Amino acid sequence: MKHVLLWEMDASTERIIMVAMELAERDGYDAVRLRDVAEKAQVALGTVYRRFSCKEDILAAVLNFHVSALSEGIGADIPPGKTPETRLGRFFEQITDLLSDRPKMAAAMLRTVASGVPELADRVTRYHSDMTDVILRVMRGGDEPLEDISKQDEARIAHLLQDIWFAALVGWTGGLQESGDVAKELKEATRLLLAGARAS
Repeated sequence: MKHVLLWEMDASTERIIMVAMELAERDGYDAVRLRDVAEKAQVALGTVYRRFSCKEDILAAVLNFHVSALSEGIGADIPPGKTPETRLGRFFEQITDLLSDRPKMAAAMLRTVASGVPELADRVTRYHSDMTDVILRVMRGGDEPLEDISKQDEARIAHLLQDIWFAALVGWTGGLQESGDVAKELKEATRLLLAGARAS
């Protein structure tokens, strides 16, 4: 199965992704059925199957779409703040608030990433890589590396923060904590990771 890159999407593929997003946002993971997606997107069911291997593949494409949009937005408008801690704190607050406004879609995205479906490996890898790059850019406040932390530590911190954020979101969608607790956890994790890197 060849995965369609966002910048290569034709009109039918874009409609499929937008419909899947709408269904997930309204009724959650189980509502994204390929036959329903095809009908609402006004494409043949065979067209859906030619572009996507399963519903998780479509939902992973939705996730890639959102992260690409986030990356473009961060490129143009990095959260303000004089320190990495401040910028990252605001970033995780903002992005978590956006997800908390769409809890069913957020849960569907997380379930997709954690599904372990082999066909999703490329999309999930791209999601992790793109999200880590976004966090790294926010931490730096742009493209220039931080002066007091090595590039290797920067990259490792960005990767770890992404993992911590994902785990915290799983706890939130599972009802173990409030969405506001997610941002608090990330602030604490950011503080500890940056302090540890500076002390090493």
